[in-house]
Amino acid sequence: MMEKIMRRPRDFDAELKALNEKAAQLKTRKVKQFGELVIATGADTLSIEELTGALVTIAATNDPQKREAWATKGLAFFQGKTRTTRNQPKGNNQGSAKGPDSNTAA
Repeated sequence: MMEKIMRRPRDFDAELKALNEKAAQLKTRKVKQFGELVIATGADTLSIEELTGALVTIAATNDPQKREAWATKGLAFFQGKTRTTRNQPKGNNQGSAKGPDSNTAA
């Protein structure tokens, strides 16, 4: 005769807590990487008003040609082709962190 095997009920509270902790870690890593990017590009020499104005302008721009040009410049930066503001090591740093918690890209 086959016995019914009872499954353990899922602990939704524990799963939700784990997801919230993971989300907080990802947000913290994203903020840290953004700060590192600001420093690496030399944008840390700009005033907060200048940097904010530039970001607001970029975010409000819908022109695909401008956005593509910015993306091309960004890619060149990460490939080490335009690093004139800082003396950074060259390489393909596609924005992923190197470390034990770098399983997902931000």
